[in-house]
Amino acid sequence: MDDLLDFSSDTYFMGEALRQARKAAAQDEVPIGAIIVRGRDVIARAWNQVETLKDATAHAEMLAITQAESALDDWRLTDCDLYVTKEPCPMCAGAIVHARVSRVIYGCSDLKTGGAGGMINLLNMPAMNHRCQITAGVREMECRAILRRFFREKRGTAFGPSSAEL
Repeated sequence: MDDLLDFSSDTYFMGEALRQARKAAAQDEVPIGAIIVRGRDVIARAWNQVETLKDATAHAEMLAITQAESALDDWRLTDCDLYVTKEPCPMCAGAIVHARVSRVIYGCSDLKTGGAGGMINLLNMPAMNHRCQITAGVREMECRAILRRFFREKRGTAFGPSSAEL
């Protein structure tokens, strides 16, 4: 079966996160989108809103976690998966661990500031009270392309950010 049509596949759900990233881009925000899935149901959808909300913590993952906790009326997301278009930063990775998200699936890595293995892996720190399963590289080229296009337009260059900046 084609993963794009399999409504329970990582490929399908990453497509939903990419829709959120496009909403961010339309609002002139860094185009990162996130969704949280429980079973086969999307219980939270969010995109970066740092500029819109004037809030440094308004990353897609943070907003999605808050929505999911509200939807479940519980801060524990133990049976939930988080799909995000770019590797979570250390702030988001910390929140993911504290919320006890089961699995994190992301599109493109962030070697410079990633908190899920790019720069540091906070999702699997032995001293932490919870560890997450990680699946990296789902629809990576699409996730990377939307970021590169955004930064290329912002900077007015033909090259955009280096791979280390993503």
